[in-house]
Amino acid sequence: MSQGLNALGTGAVLQEAWRERLVRLRYQYWPDHWLGEILAKRWTETAIPVLLLVIVVLVSGRSVNNFYSAVALADTLRQAGEIGFVVLGLALVMIVGGIDLSVGSVFALTNFCALMLMHVLRWPVALVIAGTLLCGALLGAINGVLVGYLRLRAFLTTLITLIIFRSVYELLSLQYSTQIAGNPPDSAAWDFLGSGTFAGLPTVAWAYAVAAIAGHVMLTRLRVGWHITAIGGSRRSAYNGGIAVRRTVALCYVASGMLTGLAGCFFASRLATAGADIGVGLEVLVLTAAVLGGISLGGGRGSVTKAMVGTLIVLLITNGLTSLSAPGGVNRMVLATILVLAAMIDVRWLKNRQRIISKVYVSPAYQALAPLLDCTAVTSGPYVLNNKLREVSLIGLGRIEAPEDVILDRHDNLYAGSRHGDVIRFFAPDYQRMEVFAHIGGQPLGLAFDRDDNLNVCIGGMGLYRVTPQQQVERVTDETNRSWHSINDDSRLRLADDLDIADDGRIFFSEATTRYEMHEWPVDGLEARGNGRIVCYDPRDGSTRTVLRNLRFPNGIAIASDGQSILFAETWGCCIKRYWFDGPRSGQVEVVIDNLPGYPDNINLASDGNYWLALVGMRSPAYDLALRMPGFRRRMATRVPLDAWLFPNINTGCVLKFSEAGEVLETLWDLGGENHPMITSMREHRGHLYLGGILNNRIGRYKLPDADPDFVHYDKRWGRS
Repeated sequence: MSQGLNALGTGAVLQEAWRERLVRLRYQYWPDHWLGEILAKRWTETAIPVLLLVIVVLVSGRSVNNFYSAVALADTLRQAGEIGFVVLGLALVMIVGGIDLSVGSVFALTNFCALMLMHVLRWPVALVIAGTLLCGALLGAINGVLVGYLRLRAFLTTLITLIIFRSVYELLSLQYSTQIAGNPPDSAAWDFLGSGTFAGLPTVAWAYAVAAIAGHVMLTRLRVGWHITAIGGSRRSAYNGGIAVRRTVALCYVASGMLTGLAGCFFASRLATAGADIGVGLEVLVLTAAVLGGISLGGGRGSVTKAMVGTLIVLLITNGLTSLSAPGGVNRMVLATILVLAAMIDVRWLKNRQRIISKVYVSPAYQALAPLLDCTAVTSGPYVLNNKLREVSLIGLGRIEAPEDVILDRHDNLYAGSRHGDVIRFFAPDYQRMEVFAHIGGQPLGLAFDRDDNLNVCIGGMGLYRVTPQQQVERVTDETNRSWHSINDDSRLRLADDLDIADDGRIFFSEATTRYEMHEWPVDGLEARGNGRIVCYDPRDGSTRTVLRNLRFPNGIAIASDGQSILFAETWGCCIKRYWFDGPRSGQVEVVIDNLPGYPDNINLASDGNYWLALVGMRSPAYDLALRMPGFRRRMATRVPLDAWLFPNINTGCVLKFSEAGEVLETLWDLGGENHPMITSMREHRGHLYLGGILNNRIGRYKLPDADPDFVHYDKRWGRS
């Protein structure tokens, strides 16, 4: 009987082991987290219309005879160029947060203007083009003044001007259409404008390419383009930011009128007609092209590429239907249906985008930590509980916020970061007087002095910076080499958090996560996927490169005694590791401590040659179990508010000392975190231990018994003492 029970027990253990192995492999290698990363990229909004364009091209090639012939492609490009100018103008108006329903009537009037100037008044081609553009600009200015300066509703205003401009066109065309038709000009330049080619491509295609490139540069590289996008995103915020909102909106309508006038000029030179149906329904076609391409009806989002792709899709669909002898009513019905569907998708996606991405972006992985050490049961040894940190003296209580790391210079002055983007200096000997040593803007995290007494600072969200003794702020690096397999742009430094400097000046610093911003660090803890890395900046050639990847929130960095390796902490891995960057073991990694009772943070040198380590929080059985249940954590992330998540205990402060061999020598506790909770850093200096914490509003100072009273961290590092 007992043998049978043992066999059943062994079988259950093996079954559980296989289950955990499968769960580990599924959540480690199944690329479900890529979906969230892809949806979070802005280029996906363009990729979908591009994919649709490819499908339309393939279907058209199979359905329309001679679709790929040179003549057919040239004709398509001519139409695409003419319509594309109108779509570009409308896209500009939509990005700034407006709408223009009068583009069809403006197109008809500018077409008439070009024909009138060329056929009847016999102006030179250059003056005809200039006059047509001026006509379009004036018509656009009418809309611009009414919508931009008088702040009338864009939809209603442009609907009224559509009717007015159409009425004016019908009156003029009725009076002058006979003269226009009976006086065709004899101008090679005019014919080249409408039907000529250059290098095998129609003239209008070259003109459109120039306009598209100029528009792309304006929207993405010039201040006016940024202003347009900002106004479309939030008109009130743009106004509060000092942007000339009314003038910018008005000028967008003027630019739209000019681009429509350019389209009218090319159309007039190609067909030379002022018929009653010119421009009728054009507003629906170009609006469908803009929305289908990805120009948001809500404003603030759009690009030249999206406008161009939408133009091609709509043109190919309408031409395809015409080639299949579909009635005009079918064309308009199809365009209207496409417009309704595209608008519905645009509105729903814009409203729910962040919520959808947040549900699929967070992708927890399986993680099994070593068995938890119960410190409350320890009666002897280094982990025995004490309250040594309960009586630390406090520096800057209530005068500093979020001092994540602390450091002292050779003159005993104390430095710490502040969440307001400042590096604060407290003056020795009593540390009562303080000043803003440097304002950087981002959250200062890890701190280290180099040989020239420059203070090197890791800035969350900004990268690595340097503050000179003269208090000048200099950027060291804010990017590293990008990995070829990354969907996210991992060249940007999102969360550089601690650093140390090698003897030759190379700076090794940890970046806790490449997926999340600094304020989202708890989400990276929930994932436990290994999104962090170690980065090296080499001042000899100014290069920055990643030396270690796939680390679980790497944090503390300390140069080891051999000068050829670093000790670093993996916070969510609850371990300390060693990486050799030089010497015979270069590139190797080994585990120094594999089972800490809490989550390690900064590491710094001790006066006796060992190392101090801060535990930012303590492990708990419940959270250790949750780490082995990725599905549970995923459901928690999508269904429970962030402040209600199951999370590690970060209310008990602890500092421990360990050797390079991985032996824990002693621990300093503040049970319950009553005096100095959440310790993220510590620095030994002249017989005292200075404590920092990113959620604290004070710096702690603890008197170390039997410590070297002359020890200064970076004087020791650089051989000055």
